[in-house]
Amino acid sequence: MGEEIIVNDEASSEAKPSPKLTLLPLVFLIFYEVSGGPFGVEDSVKSGGGPLLSLLGFLIFPLIWSIPEALVTAELATSFPENGGYVVWISSAFGPFWGFQEGFWKWFSGVMDNALYPVLFLDYLKHSFPVLNHVAARVPALLGITFSLTYLNYRGLHIVGLSAVVLAIFSLCPFVVMALLAVPRIRPKRWLVVDTRKINWRGYFNTMFWNLNYWDKASTLAGEVDSPGKTFPKALFGAVLLVMGSYLIPLMAGTGALTSSSEEWSDGYFAEVGMLIGGVWLKGWIQAAAAMSNLGLFEAEMSSDAFQLLGMSEIGMLPAFFAQRSKYGTPTISILCSATGVIFLSWMSFQEIIEFLNFLYALGMLLEFAAFVKLRIKKPDLNRPYKVPLNTFGVFMLCLPPSLLVILVMVLAAPRTFLISGVIIILGFCLYPLLTLVKEKRWARFVPEETRPVSGVPSESQLDEEHGDESSASLLP
Repeated sequence: MGEEIIVNDEASSEAKPSPKLTLLPLVFLIFYEVSGGPFGVEDSVKSGGGPLLSLLGFLIFPLIWSIPEALVTAELATSFPENGGYVVWISSAFGPFWGFQEGFWKWFSGVMDNALYPVLFLDYLKHSFPVLNHVAARVPALLGITFSLTYLNYRGLHIVGLSAVVLAIFSLCPFVVMALLAVPRIRPKRWLVVDTRKINWRGYFNTMFWNLNYWDKASTLAGEVDSPGKTFPKALFGAVLLVMGSYLIPLMAGTGALTSSSEEWSDGYFAEVGMLIGGVWLKGWIQAAAAMSNLGLFEAEMSSDAFQLLGMSEIGMLPAFFAQRSKYGTPTISILCSATGVIFLSWMSFQEIIEFLNFLYALGMLLEFAAFVKLRIKKPDLNRPYKVPLNTFGVFMLCLPPSLLVILVMVLAAPRTFLISGVIIILGFCLYPLLTLVKEKRWARFVPEETRPVSGVPSESQLDEEHGDESSASLLP
Protein backbone atom coordinates (compact mmCIF):
# COMPACT_ATOMS: atom_id res chain seq x y z
CA MET A 1 0.00 0.00 0.00
CA GLY A 2 2.95 2.29 0.64
CA GLU A 3 3.52 2.87 -3.07
CA GLU A 4 -0.13 3.75 -3.57
CA ILE A 5 -0.24 6.50 -0.93
CA ILE A 6 0.47 10.04 -2.05
CA VAL A 7 0.55 13.48 -0.43
CA ASN A 8 -1.47 16.21 -2.09
CA ASP A 9 1.27 18.79 -2.35
CA GLU A 10 3.99 16.46 -3.58
CA ALA A 11 2.53 13.97 -5.99
CA SER A 12 -1.09 14.80 -6.65
CA SER A 13 -0.59 14.26 -10.36
CA GLU A 14 -0.08 10.55 -9.73
CA ALA A 15 -3.55 9.99 -8.22
CA LYS A 16 -6.66 9.11 -10.14
CA PRO A 17 -9.11 12.02 -10.31
CA SER A 18 -11.67 11.15 -7.66
CA PRO A 19 -15.25 11.31 -9.03
CA LYS A 20 -17.30 14.02 -7.34
CA LEU A 21 -20.45 13.26 -5.35
CA THR A 22 -23.65 14.19 -7.18
CA LEU A 23 -27.13 14.93 -5.79
CA LEU A 24 -28.63 11.44 -5.37
CA PRO A 25 -25.62 9.77 -3.66
CA LEU A 26 -25.28 12.83 -1.39
CA VAL A 27 -28.97 12.62 -0.36
CA PHE A 28 -28.53 9.00 0.70
CA LEU A 29 -25.18 9.64 2.39
CA ILE A 30 -26.86 12.35 4.51
CA PHE A 31 -29.74 9.93 5.12
CA TYR A 32 -27.27 7.40 6.50
CA GLU A 33 -25.39 10.04 8.50
CA VAL A 34 -28.64 10.91 10.27
CA SER A 35 -30.91 7.88 10.12
CA GLY A 36 -30.47 4.76 8.01
CA GLY A 37 -34.12 3.82 8.53
CA PRO A 38 -36.40 3.22 11.53
CA PHE A 39 -33.99 0.82 13.25
CA GLY A 40 -33.43 2.16 16.76
CA VAL A 41 -36.59 4.30 17.02
CA GLU A 42 -38.51 1.54 18.83
CA ASP A 43 -37.14 2.73 22.18
CA SER A 44 -38.98 6.04 21.71
CA VAL A 45 -42.30 4.18 22.15
CA LYS A 46 -41.08 2.40 25.28
CA SER A 47 -39.42 5.41 26.93
CA GLY A 48 -42.34 7.65 25.90
CA GLY A 49 -44.87 5.41 27.64
CA GLY A 50 -46.75 4.68 24.40
CA PRO A 51 -47.07 5.76 20.75
CA LEU A 52 -48.31 9.34 21.33
CA LEU A 53 -45.05 10.94 22.52
CA SER A 54 -43.05 8.96 19.96
CA LEU A 55 -45.17 10.16 17.03
CA LEU A 56 -45.34 13.74 18.35
CA GLY A 57 -41.58 13.68 18.85
CA PHE A 58 -40.83 12.72 15.26
CA LEU A 59 -43.27 15.39 14.06
CA ILE A 60 -42.09 18.24 16.32
CA PHE A 61 -38.38 17.55 16.88
CA PRO A 62 -37.52 17.89 13.16
CA LEU A 63 -39.10 21.38 13.23
CA ILE A 64 -37.13 22.62 16.25
CA TRP A 65 -33.96 20.60 15.66
CA SER A 66 -33.45 18.91 12.27
CA ILE A 67 -34.61 21.74 10.00
CA PRO A 68 -32.64 24.50 11.82
CA GLU A 69 -29.51 22.30 11.83
CA ALA A 70 -29.98 21.47 8.14
CA LEU A 71 -30.42 25.18 7.27
CA VAL A 72 -27.28 26.15 9.20
CA THR A 73 -25.36 23.35 7.48
CA ALA A 74 -26.63 24.38 4.04
CA GLU A 75 -25.45 27.98 4.46
CA LEU A 76 -22.09 27.29 6.07
CA ALA A 77 -21.17 24.23 3.98
CA THR A 78 -21.73 26.21 0.77
CA SER A 79 -19.86 29.24 2.16
CA PHE A 80 -16.88 27.05 3.13
CA PRO A 81 -16.91 24.13 0.64
CA GLU A 82 -13.93 22.38 2.23
CA ASN A 83 -13.37 18.94 3.75
CA GLY A 84 -12.86 20.40 7.22
CA GLY A 85 -16.57 21.23 7.40
CA TYR A 86 -17.61 22.59 10.79
CA VAL A 87 -13.95 22.81 11.86
CA VAL A 88 -13.49 25.53 9.23
CA TRP A 89 -16.68 27.36 10.31
CA ILE A 90 -15.64 27.49 13.97
CA SER A 91 -12.07 28.50 13.10
CA SER A 92 -13.34 31.37 10.98
CA ALA A 93 -15.69 32.58 13.73
CA PHE A 94 -13.72 31.96 16.93
CA GLY A 95 -10.17 31.06 15.91
CA PRO A 96 -8.27 27.80 15.42
CA PHE A 97 -8.20 26.79 19.11
CA TRP A 98 -11.98 26.36 19.20
CA GLY A 99 -11.93 24.97 15.67
CA PHE A 100 -9.63 22.21 16.89
CA GLN A 101 -11.83 21.49 19.93
CA GLU A 102 -14.89 21.25 17.67
CA GLY A 103 -13.05 18.83 15.40
CA PHE A 104 -11.87 16.69 18.32
CA TRP A 105 -15.31 16.49 19.96
CA LYS A 106 -17.10 15.73 16.70
CA TRP A 107 -14.52 13.17 15.57
CA PHE A 108 -14.63 11.37 18.93
CA SER A 109 -18.44 11.46 18.92
CA GLY A 110 -18.50 10.10 15.35
CA VAL A 111 -16.13 7.24 16.11
CA MET A 112 -18.20 6.30 19.17
CA ASP A 113 -21.33 6.35 17.00
CA ASN A 114 -19.63 4.16 14.38
CA ALA A 115 -18.64 1.60 17.01
CA LEU A 116 -22.36 0.76 17.36
CA TYR A 117 -22.93 -0.52 13.84
CA PRO A 118 -20.77 -3.66 13.55
CA VAL A 119 -22.15 -4.73 16.94
CA LEU A 120 -25.76 -4.12 15.87
CA PHE A 121 -25.11 -5.92 12.58
CA LEU A 122 -24.04 -9.04 14.48
CA ASP A 123 -26.97 -8.68 16.89
CA TYR A 124 -29.39 -9.05 13.98
CA LEU A 125 -27.43 -11.98 12.49
CA LYS A 126 -27.23 -13.93 15.74
CA HIS A 127 -30.97 -14.72 15.53
CA SER A 128 -30.15 -16.85 12.49
CA PHE A 129 -26.62 -17.82 13.56
CA PRO A 130 -26.61 -18.49 17.34
CA VAL A 131 -22.86 -19.21 17.24
CA LEU A 132 -22.33 -15.41 17.16
CA ASN A 133 -23.41 -15.31 20.82
CA HIS A 134 -20.03 -16.87 21.71
CA VAL A 135 -17.01 -14.61 22.13
CA ALA A 136 -14.77 -16.97 20.15
CA ALA A 137 -16.92 -16.40 17.04
CA ARG A 138 -18.14 -12.88 17.75
CA VAL A 139 -14.75 -11.14 18.07
CA PRO A 140 -13.31 -12.43 14.74
CA ALA A 141 -16.62 -11.61 13.03
CA LEU A 142 -16.55 -8.09 14.49
CA LEU A 143 -12.98 -7.51 13.31
CA GLY A 144 -13.71 -9.01 9.90
CA ILE A 145 -16.72 -6.74 9.34
CA THR A 146 -14.80 -3.65 10.46
CA PHE A 147 -11.83 -4.38 8.20
CA SER A 148 -14.06 -5.21 5.20
CA LEU A 149 -16.07 -2.00 5.50
CA THR A 150 -12.90 0.01 6.07
CA TYR A 151 -11.50 -1.36 2.81
CA LEU A 152 -14.67 -0.28 0.98
CA ASN A 153 -14.11 3.26 2.28
CA TYR A 154 -10.51 3.09 1.10
CA ARG A 155 -11.64 2.24 -2.45
CA GLY A 156 -13.38 5.58 -2.98
CA LEU A 157 -16.12 7.92 -1.79
CA HIS A 158 -18.14 7.54 -5.01
CA ILE A 159 -18.38 3.79 -4.31
CA VAL A 160 -19.60 4.55 -0.78
CA GLY A 161 -22.21 6.96 -2.21
CA LEU A 162 -23.55 4.45 -4.71
CA SER A 163 -23.56 1.74 -2.03
CA ALA A 164 -25.65 4.04 0.19
CA VAL A 165 -28.29 4.40 -2.55
CA VAL A 166 -28.59 0.63 -3.04
CA LEU A 167 -28.56 -0.18 0.69
CA ALA A 168 -31.18 2.49 1.47
CA ILE A 169 -33.60 1.22 -1.17
CA PHE A 170 -33.18 -2.35 0.09
CA SER A 171 -33.57 -1.27 3.74
CA LEU A 172 -36.70 0.84 3.25
CA CYS A 173 -38.67 -1.43 0.90
CA PRO A 174 -39.90 -3.88 3.60
CA PHE A 175 -41.36 -0.98 5.59
CA VAL A 176 -43.26 0.28 2.55
CA VAL A 177 -44.71 -3.24 2.17
CA MET A 178 -45.45 -3.45 5.91
CA ALA A 179 -47.25 -0.09 5.84
CA LEU A 180 -49.44 -1.17 2.91
CA LEU A 181 -50.34 -4.45 4.63
CA ALA A 182 -51.11 -2.60 7.89
CA VAL A 183 -53.59 -0.10 6.40
CA PRO A 184 -56.75 -2.25 6.86
CA ARG A 185 -55.82 -2.96 10.50
CA ILE A 186 -54.95 0.60 11.59
CA ARG A 187 -57.08 2.15 14.34
CA PRO A 188 -56.07 5.83 14.82
CA LYS A 189 -57.11 5.87 18.50
CA ARG A 190 -54.16 3.57 19.24
CA TRP A 191 -51.79 6.42 18.32
CA LEU A 192 -53.13 8.46 21.27
CA VAL A 193 -52.07 6.01 23.99
CA VAL A 194 -49.64 7.30 26.64
CA ASP A 195 -48.94 6.08 30.17
CA THR A 196 -47.29 8.93 32.09
CA ARG A 197 -46.10 6.51 34.81
CA LYS A 198 -43.86 4.72 32.30
CA ILE A 199 -42.21 7.79 30.74
CA ASN A 200 -38.41 7.84 30.96
CA TRP A 201 -37.53 11.39 29.96
CA ARG A 202 -33.76 10.83 29.79
CA GLY A 203 -34.14 7.80 27.53
CA TYR A 204 -36.83 9.54 25.45
CA PHE A 205 -34.79 12.69 24.72
CA ASN A 206 -31.58 10.72 24.09
CA THR A 207 -33.37 8.42 21.64
CA MET A 208 -34.98 11.36 19.82
CA PHE A 209 -31.74 13.33 19.71
CA TRP A 210 -29.66 10.40 18.48
CA ASN A 211 -32.13 9.54 15.72
CA LEU A 212 -32.34 13.13 14.43
CA ASN A 213 -28.81 14.51 14.71
CA TYR A 214 -25.66 14.54 12.53
CA TRP A 215 -27.08 16.76 9.76
CA ASP A 216 -23.81 18.67 9.76
CA LYS A 217 -21.64 15.57 9.27
CA ALA A 218 -21.85 15.66 5.48
CA SER A 219 -20.20 19.10 5.52
CA THR A 220 -16.85 17.37 6.01
CA LEU A 221 -17.32 15.97 2.48
CA ALA A 222 -18.05 19.38 0.92
CA GLY A 223 -14.75 19.40 -0.94
CA GLU A 224 -15.76 16.16 -2.67
CA VAL A 225 -19.20 17.38 -3.85
CA ASP A 226 -19.98 18.49 -7.40
CA SER A 227 -21.22 22.14 -7.38
CA PRO A 228 -21.73 22.23 -3.58
CA GLY A 229 -23.48 25.62 -3.69
CA LYS A 230 -26.39 24.09 -5.59
CA THR A 231 -26.14 20.43 -4.58
CA PHE A 232 -25.93 20.75 -0.77
CA PRO A 233 -29.20 22.63 -0.09
CA LYS A 234 -31.16 20.30 -2.40
CA ALA A 235 -29.59 17.20 -0.84
CA LEU A 236 -30.33 18.37 2.72
CA PHE A 237 -33.96 19.17 1.87
CA GLY A 238 -34.43 15.77 0.24
CA ALA A 239 -32.78 14.00 3.17
CA VAL A 240 -35.04 15.76 5.73
CA LEU A 241 -38.14 14.47 3.96
CA LEU A 242 -36.65 10.98 3.58
CA VAL A 243 -35.67 10.74 7.26
CA MET A 244 -39.05 11.95 8.56
CA GLY A 245 -40.91 9.54 6.29
CA SER A 246 -38.68 6.60 7.22
CA TYR A 247 -39.53 7.12 10.91
CA LEU A 248 -43.18 8.15 10.89
CA ILE A 249 -44.59 5.69 8.34
CA PRO A 250 -43.34 2.48 10.06
CA LEU A 251 -44.22 3.83 13.53
CA MET A 252 -47.74 4.79 12.48
CA ALA A 253 -48.21 1.40 10.78
CA GLY A 254 -46.89 -0.66 13.71
CA THR A 255 -48.51 1.23 16.58
CA GLY A 256 -51.78 1.77 14.71
CA ALA A 257 -52.23 -1.84 13.58
CA LEU A 258 -51.16 -3.66 16.76
CA THR A 259 -52.14 -3.56 20.43
CA SER A 260 -48.63 -4.32 21.71
CA SER A 261 -47.64 -2.93 25.11
CA SER A 262 -45.12 -0.10 25.08
CA GLU A 263 -42.80 -2.32 27.14
CA GLU A 264 -42.36 -4.60 24.11
CA TRP A 265 -41.03 -1.77 21.93
CA SER A 266 -37.25 -2.06 22.23
CA ASP A 267 -34.37 -2.37 19.74
CA GLY A 268 -35.20 -4.88 17.02
CA TYR A 269 -38.93 -4.98 17.71
CA PHE A 270 -39.82 -3.94 14.16
CA ALA A 271 -38.91 -7.47 13.07
CA GLU A 272 -41.67 -8.79 15.37
CA VAL A 273 -44.05 -6.14 14.06
CA GLY A 274 -43.32 -7.35 10.54
CA MET A 275 -44.11 -10.93 11.52
CA LEU A 276 -47.40 -9.96 13.21
CA ILE A 277 -48.51 -7.91 10.22
CA GLY A 278 -47.09 -9.86 7.27
CA GLY A 279 -45.67 -13.14 8.48
CA VAL A 280 -42.27 -14.81 8.86
CA TRP A 281 -41.13 -13.73 5.38
CA LEU A 282 -41.55 -10.04 6.27
CA LYS A 283 -39.75 -10.53 9.58
CA GLY A 284 -36.78 -12.06 7.76
CA TRP A 285 -36.78 -9.23 5.22
CA ILE A 286 -36.76 -6.59 7.97
CA GLN A 287 -33.92 -8.37 9.80
CA ALA A 288 -31.87 -8.47 6.57
CA ALA A 289 -32.70 -4.80 5.92
CA ALA A 290 -31.60 -3.87 9.45
CA ALA A 291 -28.29 -5.66 8.98
CA MET A 292 -27.68 -3.92 5.63
CA SER A 293 -28.69 -0.55 7.08
CA ASN A 294 -26.00 -0.86 9.74
CA LEU A 295 -23.42 -1.36 6.98
CA GLY A 296 -24.62 1.83 5.27
CA LEU A 297 -24.48 3.77 8.54
CA PHE A 298 -20.93 2.57 9.13
CA GLU A 299 -19.79 3.58 5.63
CA ALA A 300 -21.29 7.06 5.76
CA GLU A 301 -19.99 7.79 9.27
CA MET A 302 -16.46 6.59 8.55
CA SER A 303 -16.29 8.64 5.34
CA SER A 304 -17.20 11.82 7.21
CA ASP A 305 -14.84 11.12 10.12
CA ALA A 306 -11.92 10.36 7.80
CA PHE A 307 -12.43 13.36 5.53
CA GLN A 308 -12.75 15.58 8.60
CA LEU A 309 -9.24 14.56 9.70
CA LEU A 310 -8.00 15.13 6.15
CA GLY A 311 -9.56 18.61 6.15
CA MET A 312 -7.99 19.46 9.52
CA SER A 313 -4.62 18.37 8.14
CA GLU A 314 -5.05 20.46 5.00
CA ILE A 315 -5.51 23.64 7.07
CA GLY A 316 -2.51 22.87 9.30
CA MET A 317 -4.26 21.63 12.44
CA LEU A 318 -2.94 18.07 12.17
CA PRO A 319 0.32 16.65 10.75
CA ALA A 320 0.55 16.25 6.99
CA PHE A 321 0.30 12.45 7.03
CA PHE A 322 -3.43 12.78 7.78
CA ALA A 323 -3.77 14.45 4.36
CA GLN A 324 -2.22 11.52 2.51
CA ARG A 325 -4.53 10.13 -0.15
CA SER A 326 -4.51 6.70 -1.75
CA LYS A 327 -4.58 6.25 -5.51
CA TYR A 328 -8.39 6.21 -5.13
CA GLY A 329 -8.37 9.74 -3.65
CA THR A 330 -9.29 8.56 -0.14
CA PRO A 331 -7.50 9.64 3.09
CA THR A 332 -5.72 6.40 3.97
CA ILE A 333 -4.21 7.28 7.35
CA SER A 334 -7.37 9.08 8.47
CA ILE A 335 -9.48 6.03 7.59
CA LEU A 336 -7.15 3.72 9.52
CA CYS A 337 -7.20 6.07 12.52
CA SER A 338 -11.02 6.10 12.59
CA ALA A 339 -11.18 2.31 12.16
CA THR A 340 -8.80 1.83 15.11
CA GLY A 341 -11.03 4.00 17.30
CA VAL A 342 -14.09 1.96 16.28
CA ILE A 343 -12.40 -1.32 17.29
CA PHE A 344 -11.36 0.00 20.71
CA LEU A 345 -14.81 1.43 21.51
CA SER A 346 -16.83 -1.61 20.39
CA TRP A 347 -16.83 -3.08 23.92
CA MET A 348 -19.15 -0.35 25.29
CA SER A 349 -22.90 -0.91 25.70
CA PHE A 350 -25.48 0.59 23.34
CA GLN A 351 -26.98 3.03 25.86
CA GLU A 352 -23.57 4.12 27.17
CA ILE A 353 -22.36 4.96 23.67
CA ILE A 354 -25.52 6.90 22.81
CA GLU A 355 -25.37 9.07 25.93
CA PHE A 356 -21.62 9.79 25.63
CA LEU A 357 -21.74 10.66 21.94
CA ASN A 358 -24.87 12.80 22.42
CA PHE A 359 -23.12 14.87 25.10
CA LEU A 360 -20.03 15.57 22.97
CA TYR A 361 -22.14 16.17 19.89
CA ALA A 362 -24.33 18.64 21.82
CA LEU A 363 -21.26 20.63 22.87
CA GLY A 364 -20.14 20.87 19.28
CA MET A 365 -23.58 21.97 18.09
CA LEU A 366 -23.65 24.86 20.59
CA LEU A 367 -20.40 26.09 19.04
CA GLU A 368 -21.82 25.72 15.52
CA PHE A 369 -24.96 27.72 16.28
CA ALA A 370 -22.85 30.43 17.92
CA ALA A 371 -20.51 30.49 14.89
CA PHE A 372 -23.47 30.76 12.51
CA VAL A 373 -24.76 33.88 14.28
CA LYS A 374 -21.31 35.41 14.73
CA LEU A 375 -20.35 34.97 11.07
CA ARG A 376 -23.56 36.79 10.06
CA ILE A 377 -22.39 39.73 12.22
CA LYS A 378 -18.66 39.48 11.67
CA LYS A 379 -18.64 38.67 7.94
CA PRO A 380 -21.82 40.04 6.38
CA ASP A 381 -20.15 40.16 2.95
CA LEU A 382 -19.01 36.51 3.01
CA ASN A 383 -19.87 34.73 -0.23
CA ARG A 384 -22.94 32.64 0.62
CA PRO A 385 -24.15 30.62 -2.41
CA TYR A 386 -27.08 29.60 -0.22
CA LYS A 387 -28.26 31.99 2.49
CA VAL A 388 -30.99 31.33 5.04
CA PRO A 389 -33.54 34.11 4.27
CA LEU A 390 -33.45 35.65 7.76
CA ASN A 391 -31.74 38.71 9.25
CA THR A 392 -29.38 38.56 12.23
CA PHE A 393 -32.18 38.54 14.81
CA GLY A 394 -33.99 35.91 12.74
CA VAL A 395 -31.01 33.53 12.66
CA PHE A 396 -30.59 34.02 16.42
CA MET A 397 -34.20 32.97 16.97
CA LEU A 398 -33.72 30.06 14.52
CA CYS A 399 -30.85 28.74 16.65
CA LEU A 400 -32.45 29.35 20.06
CA PRO A 401 -34.86 26.33 20.23
CA PRO A 402 -32.27 23.72 19.12
CA SER A 403 -29.71 25.25 21.48
CA LEU A 404 -32.13 24.88 24.41
CA LEU A 405 -32.79 21.30 23.32
CA VAL A 406 -29.11 20.30 23.34
CA ILE A 407 -28.66 21.95 26.75
CA LEU A 408 -31.59 19.86 28.03
CA VAL A 409 -29.99 16.67 26.64
CA MET A 410 -26.73 17.54 28.43
CA VAL A 411 -28.45 18.38 31.72
CA LEU A 412 -30.26 15.02 31.71
CA ALA A 413 -26.98 13.09 31.28
CA ALA A 414 -25.84 10.69 34.00
CA PRO A 415 -22.94 11.67 36.34
CA ARG A 416 -20.71 9.09 34.64
CA THR A 417 -21.31 10.79 31.30
CA PHE A 418 -20.29 14.15 32.77
CA LEU A 419 -17.12 12.59 34.15
CA ILE A 420 -15.98 10.80 31.00
CA SER A 421 -16.96 13.70 28.74
CA GLY A 422 -15.00 16.03 31.02
CA VAL A 423 -11.91 13.86 30.62
CA ILE A 424 -12.29 13.94 26.81
CA ILE A 425 -12.69 17.75 26.86
CA ILE A 426 -9.56 18.17 29.00
CA LEU A 427 -7.70 15.85 26.63
CA GLY A 428 -8.67 18.10 23.70
CA PHE A 429 -7.46 21.18 25.58
CA CYS A 430 -4.10 19.45 26.18
CA LEU A 431 -3.72 18.13 22.63
CA TYR A 432 -3.87 21.60 21.09
CA PRO A 433 -0.74 23.06 22.77
CA LEU A 434 1.00 19.70 22.32
CA LEU A 435 0.45 19.83 18.55
CA THR A 436 1.55 23.49 18.58
CA LEU A 437 4.83 22.38 20.18
CA VAL A 438 5.23 19.55 17.65
CA LYS A 439 4.80 22.07 14.85
CA GLU A 440 7.19 24.63 16.34
CA LYS A 441 9.88 22.01 16.99
CA ARG A 442 9.27 20.48 13.54
CA TRP A 443 8.94 17.01 15.03
CA ALA A 444 6.32 16.29 12.36
CA ARG A 445 5.61 17.78 8.97
CA PHE A 446 2.57 20.04 8.50
CA VAL A 447 1.09 21.13 5.18
CA PRO A 448 2.66 24.53 4.28
CA GLU A 449 0.21 27.43 3.95
CA GLU A 450 1.13 28.18 0.34
CA THR A 451 0.25 24.62 -0.77
CA ARG A 452 -2.99 24.23 1.15
CA PRO A 453 -5.97 23.53 -1.10
CA VAL A 454 -8.36 25.44 1.17
CA SER A 455 -9.92 28.52 -0.40
CA GLY A 456 -12.62 29.34 2.12
CA VAL A 457 -10.45 29.65 5.25
CA PRO A 458 -8.82 32.94 6.29
CA SER A 459 -5.07 33.05 5.87
CA GLU A 460 -2.85 32.57 8.88
CA SER A 461 -2.01 36.27 9.08
CA GLN A 462 -5.71 37.14 8.94
CA LEU A 463 -6.46 34.76 11.80
CA ASP A 464 -3.68 36.41 13.83
CA GLU A 465 -5.23 39.82 13.35
CA GLU A 466 -8.77 38.62 14.04
CA HIS A 467 -8.08 36.59 17.16
CA GLY A 468 -5.32 38.63 18.79
CA ASP A 469 -3.85 36.99 21.88
CA GLU A 470 -5.03 33.55 20.80
CA SER A 471 -2.57 33.63 17.90
CA SER A 472 0.32 32.99 20.27
CA ALA A 473 -1.08 29.50 20.85
CA SER A 474 -2.34 28.98 17.32
CA LEU A 475 -1.69 25.98 15.13
CA LEU A 476 -2.21 28.44 12.27
CA PRO A 477 0.48 30.84 13.56
